[in-house]
Amino acid sequence: MWVIDNASSDGTPAYLQSLKEPFYWRSAPDKGVYDAMNKGIALARGEWLYFLGADDMLFDTTILANIFSKPIATDIKMIIGKIKYNIKKNDVVYTNNKNGIVSSSWSKKLWIKNSLHHQGVFYKKELFLQRNFSLQYKILADYALNLQLYKMKVKVKAVDNIIALCSTGGLSKNYNWALYKEEIKLKTTESSIVLKPLFMMIGYTKYLLKKTVL
Repeated sequence: MWVIDNASSDGTPAYLQSLKEPFYWRSAPDKGVYDAMNKGIALARGEWLYFLGADDMLFDTTILANIFSKPIATDIKMIIGKIKYNIKKNDVVYTNNKNGIVSSSWSKKLWIKNSLHHQGVFYKKELFLQRNFSLQYKILADYALNLQLYKMKVKVKAVDNIIALCSTGGLSKNYNWALYKEEIKLKTTESSIVLKPLFMMIGYTKYLLKKTVL
């Protein structure tokens, strides 16, 4: 397991030095979270990749064993499951709904919103042989990747497990206009400029709804 740290000055490198196998680490400046993930991809040697944020954790100690307890068909390139938000008192309804549990969906819904939570997905390493997370997106590069893979008709296995307990913060939970501008850009890039007005309408509607609640 690789831990990628952005040259932290809060004592993190000192803590990382105390880790023993199977934990490995790198601490150096990077160009954002997706640059750090790309560095982790380059270092990883396993068949499957999983990305866990600094404020998130696996739901329990048995989840990996449960997910991979049976052989995975060779044509399966992604495994998608649920996450549960670690809800705080003042969290908005979008994270507080359904007791904070979010299920992943691999469907045309992806053109409306990113229906895969990043901590609820395992990717086959081979998917990254010809691509990485795009650094042109600072907030939604995982969404852009998911749309690319959906267009490729990548075969997915859905599981009913809660994979991770996640923070309600993070880049994509700010709900500011920069988020929706990036969403409009990536959807247009992955489809057609003709559809940009539709994506703008969807993005602006979501922005207004979230702004009203917040």
